[in-house]
Amino acid sequence: MLAVLTGLGLSAAAGLNAYIPMLVVGLLGRHTDLVRLPAEFEWLTNGWVLAILGVLLAAEVVLDKVAVVDSLNDAVQTAVRPAAGGAVFAATDAAGRLDSSASMTEFMADHPWIGWILGIVVALVVHLTKTSLRPVVNAGTLGTGAPVVSTVEDTVSLGMSVLAVLAPVIALIGVIMLAFVSFRMLRAFRRRRRRRTEPTRA
Repeated sequence: MLAVLTGLGLSAAAGLNAYIPMLVVGLLGRHTDLVRLPAEFEWLTNGWVLAILGVLLAAEVVLDKVAVVDSLNDAVQTAVRPAAGGAVFAATDAAGRLDSSASMTEFMADHPWIGWILGIVVALVVHLTKTSLRPVVNAGTLGTGAPVVSTVEDTVSLGMSVLAVLAPVIALIGVIMLAFVSFRMLRAFRRRRRRRTEPTRA
């Protein structure tokens, strides 16, 4: 069960930034015993793969902090982030079955493809929420809020990725809090937009 919680935390983090959780899993799997990936996911620990992920992360960090460009980047990431979410969920789910101390349900063990689906869905939901909020933030702050919000998202993605491996239960609480805050922010921005449009109509 802990492996499932780890997968949820990592896939949610991938919805904010595709490359951070993949790098966290790959680096921990390569240099520590915290993550022991099975053979089909050992590519995540490959040095070349990690280097490419590092370059992609650097590009993502820069592009996501520029207003308008961030929206174009989000459009491209609509395919990348869910795929990354599915990969890290499936990888940690499979890794959990290698660890005899992990409490894995027999159902998940017999149906490994479910990890991919769950990871894709969780990452996609987080990604769509992010892409819905970002244009509103940019419009409300004339673009000045883009780097601030992007930095917060990257920090949350990193923190959630680390917590998902070290403290899966806390990571789950973080996912719930992230969903709550995102929902409240979306509602608040929509209310402001309605207040601004109502006088214009009148």
